[in-house]
Amino acid sequence: MPVYVYQCKNCGHILEEHQSFTDEPLKTCPNCGQDQLRKKFGNVGVVFKGSGFYSNDKG
Repeated sequence: MPVYVYQCKNCGHILEEHQSFTDEPLKTCPNCGQDQLRKKFGNVGVVFKGSGFYSNDKG
């Protein structure tokens, strides 16, 4: 299961949550109780190295 990072827009609290792709996103902040949680999206930490992997491949 992927780990999603959420941040509360009300109090700034940040939490990580293991969730399935089919789970509903979290809404309520466990710190302040407000429905202000939003998913944070970042860079994907996957790098393919070795022969046969090119950064300009589209296929």
